[in-house]
Amino acid sequence: MKVQEVTRAQAVRRATVASVVGTTIEWYDFFLYGTAAALVFPQLFFPGQNAFAGVLAAFGTQFVGFVARPVGAAIFGHFGDRIGRKTTLMATLFLMAFGTVLIGLLPTYQSIGIAAPILLVILRIIQGVGVGGEWGGSVLLSMEWGQQHRRGLSASWPQMGVPLGLVLSTGVVRITSGITGTDGFAAYGWRIPFILSILLIGVGLFVRLRVVESPEFEAVRSANKVVKNPLFEVFKRQPKQVLLTALVRTSEQAPFYLFITFVLTYTVKQLKLNSNMILDDTLIAAALG
Repeated sequence: MKVQEVTRAQAVRRATVASVVGTTIEWYDFFLYGTAAALVFPQLFFPGQNAFAGVLAAFGTQFVGFVARPVGAAIFGHFGDRIGRKTTLMATLFLMAFGTVLIGLLPTYQSIGIAAPILLVILRIIQGVGVGGEWGGSVLLSMEWGQQHRRGLSASWPQMGVPLGLVLSTGVVRITSGITGTDGFAAYGWRIPFILSILLIGVGLFVRLRVVESPEFEAVRSANKVVKNPLFEVFKRQPKQVLLTALVRTSEQAPFYLFITFVLTYTVKQLKLNSNMILDDTLIAAALG
């Protein structure tokens, strides 16, 4: 879609909505894994170990997704600066959906043995790469369509996808668990929220197909000033800023995941509280926060 076919106001709205919708879907998928890792993955994919070791193994696979995120940011950041934001963000959406839906279809340890946790780790890596590319690209697309004096506000909109994704994933898990019951959720119900991700991807693709490419990237491409190795240029020119930003984000993310993921495991496994009650609490906190 060409920028001439829509007004600038329409293009800004579409870019903003596409960024929020995209990050919501990505974080729905990412948070969904954390919830499943806390509730059912230890017994489904790591049953040969004691309960504590199974929980550690399940959270170990979750950690793999975080390791993969900077890899995804590097890969898709490179291509975003080479071929455009819109095309790259379509790819991250597909990648995240691929990993999430396949997790929902993945046979458990009881069916295929050690291959189950190995495949789970691979799919988690795919998820991490996808969300790593999505986050920076969405922020950039929204920011570059914003007005010069309001770019901070424009760049903040994709952040809405984090609480929205948490509300959506927790809500779907809570509804599914309520319908299937605790035993039914552990047996088959946990798969439903993962497979439902494909419906969200349809919404995301519809929204993103209507987005106009970033005017700043179009200007760079028209002037033949596209950088050959953008990732190298960033680390060459701003290594301290990159490192500082990464450390700041780490200090923010660690306590966040402690509360939304580990607390679920602790309250259900150690305190023996009802999982649906804890999901309700998480849902309320996400909606208010």
